[in-house]
Amino acid sequence: MTDLEFMDHAEQLLLAVERSCDRINDTTDADVDAQRSGGMVTLTFPNRSQIVVNLQKPLHEVWMAARSGGYHYRFDGSAWQDTKGAGEFFACLSWDATQQSGLPLQFAAL
Repeated sequence: MTDLEFMDHAEQLLLAVERSCDRINDTTDADVDAQRSGGMVTLTFPNRSQIVVNLQKPLHEVWMAARSGGYHYRFDGSAWQDTKGAGEFFACLSWDATQQSGLPLQFAAL
């Protein structure tokens, strides 16, 4: 994958995270604050816990830090998969956000 291809896919992922937050806030009782700063999105929940998603451009990876731990994802041509087999990015983000918020939250690709 070229740097340009990585950035195209990675930007789509960050945009999907932000749009998922907007949808979640509009359709549920959740209050998830999504703050974007360059290649990083920080999700903050009412209990003040956070999930941070950031781009690791030199490695062509997306990293996610949550209460459950830190995860590295690479694009496999169709989805962002954890480099150690923990699963697909949006499924993992949904699980961690649900655990941290106490509400069933669903994040999805565009």
